[in-house]
Amino acid sequence: MSELPRMFPEWLDRIQIKYMNPVIKPLAGKVPGLSVVKHRGRKSGHHYETVVTAYRKGNELAVVLGHGKTDWARNIIAAGEGEVQLFRDEVHIVNPRIVPPGHHVAALPRVARLQAKNMAVFVADIT
Repeated sequence: MSELPRMFPEWLDRIQIKYMNPVIKPLAGKVPGLSVVKHRGRKSGHHYETVVTAYRKGNELAVVLGHGKTDWARNIIAAGEGEVQLFRDEVHIVNPRIVPPGHHVAALPRVARLQAKNMAVFVADIT
């Protein structure tokens, strides 16, 4: 599934997708910390919405990739843009990229920077 380091095992991904995401998704975009990435499938063209923990500082958005390089990240990178529903704002993101583990990302708070020592980070610019 991913060539990047992962924090969570694949079996937990399957449980999260099937059971946890349906419970969390209604709260995403309404509760601080939970965001919804809106993207289009790079092969199917279908519209998808994925719940993530996104951080914003100024015009930079960051998501620690605890599940590795997931489909939503691949889709946004392939498209070169996407939409993210943050707490009260829907923002347009461009210039998506993946920062390797251990590199500094300004948008991450201290706790997330500790995770990012071992995990890659999805970063995009907010327009």
